[in-house]
Amino acid sequence: MLEEVLKKVANGELSPEDAQKELATFENLGFAKVDHHRKKRQGFPEVIFGEGKEASHIIDISRAMMKKNDNILVTRINSEKAEAVVQVLPNFNYDHISRTLFMKNSEDNVISKGYVAIVCAGTSDLSVAEEAAKTAEAFNVEVRRFYDVGVAGIHRLFAHIDEIREATVSVVIAGMEGALPSVVGGLVSHPIIAVPTSVGYGANFQGLSALLTMLNSCASGISVVNIDNGFGAAYNAVIIQRIADSNKE
Repeated sequence: MLEEVLKKVANGELSPEDAQKELATFENLGFAKVDHHRKKRQGFPEVIFGEGKEASHIIDISRAMMKKNDNILVTRINSEKAEAVVQVLPNFNYDHISRTLFMKNSEDNVISKGYVAIVCAGTSDLSVAEEAAKTAEAFNVEVRRFYDVGVAGIHRLFAHIDEIREATVSVVIAGMEGALPSVVGGLVSHPIIAVPTSVGYGANFQGLSALLTMLNSCASGISVVNIDNGFGAAYNAVIIQRIADSNKE
């Protein structure tokens, strides 16, 4: 990027002032500093965490990112706030289950050579599972969904286990006692990212019991993210998928 900008300045295509703006590592909006170099450092543009932000904040941050032609993903945004954003920026698509907004601006259509399996214990965990799925898809990784395959009916998991085994990495989501990642971990040879959810009765302690179960799993190859953190699990899964893709080239 630096060489391209310098060539434009030398050719008179870009003023020194505009070049300085192009090379700025972040844009200060006052209430937020938009990290325009996130994609260059980490491979993905900044993702907007919608919870706690006003709709106007999300709109202004998105407009700043649109100038760089970045794809824009907003997580943890309720339907009321999303509607206010979409009225101003209609290119956003809202998914109410995952509570995500997504706008595609980049022409980068590279699709992964493998896929990420999203394995979800129960229908009550779908919001977390879909947050993971939508995040991976936003980063151009193929996702295959295996939902309602919890340990209360383990035969449902076995019906899909061959396809799950072929995934590069699995994101396994469960509430209640959180046993599903341990079961899957004993059946596959690839990494598992376990996500405890806050779904459950009193002794579930809003996901703490599932978190402790996953942290104490006897199955190897399991990493655990925070309670209800479908985004974080998918982000890690996408990194693993991209490394696997690069090794196949």
